[in-house]
Amino acid sequence: MKFIDIHHDQWHTVGGEDGPAPHPLPREGQLLTLEQWHAVRGHWPAEHPIAIEFPNDADIAQLVPDLDRIAVVVLDFPKWTDGRAYSQARLLRERYGFRGELRATGQVLRDQFLFLMRAGFDAFEV
Repeated sequence: MKFIDIHHDQWHTVGGEDGPAPHPLPREGQLLTLEQWHAVRGHWPAEHPIAIEFPNDADIAQLVPDLDRIAVVVLDFPKWTDGRAYSQARLLRERYGFRGELRATGQVLRDQFLFLMRAGFDAFEV
């Protein structure tokens, strides 16, 4: 399990004045929200791999057509008792064959690291 210090991470969110920038310009190392990705995916250059923050209440199958372009999927645990991201991770790894980095973020307890690894996560934001 790789532990990510967000202050030294190669992937960075793309913010605007009032939150995430709605149509970010293509650059390497960008961590996009799902909404940002939907806004730019049609003209995003294939040579710029991306990372996507994916909400735990959305259907993970939305990412399947783009998995070859995605380097990192960040799955959120808004509460430590909310385990939907475990299911999303299993689907990405086992059903859809995603081989990129699966990163957990949010309210994850140290006691849950074994469960994270079993579900297919290989990184965690500290």
